[in-house]
Amino acid sequence: MNDGMVVTALDARVNFGKLLRRVENEGRSLVIAKRGSPRAVLLSIRDYVRLAVPEPEVLRILGQEARQKGANRLSAKKIEQIIKTARKSRR
Repeated sequence: MNDGMVVTALDARVNFGKLLRRVENEGRSLVIAKRGSPRAVLLSIRDYVRLAVPEPEVLRILGQEARQKGANRLSAKKIEQIIKTARKSRR
């Protein structure tokens, strides 16, 4: 989750669609304040799921290794080619 920004409850009500798109597209969270006091947070569903159901440690480590090796940037087609090659080499 990127750094959050604070909006008033009135601004949130008036600009909800725009703020919703911003949360989704920019991966930002929004703090909604009423009378200067933080009352709620608007965040993407991806961030909500991350908070509600943290990924198991093993998946976090695998994801980190994939990013370090650049594997997270492989296309589906390239992954299929790698799997085919690996299966052929086992035979």
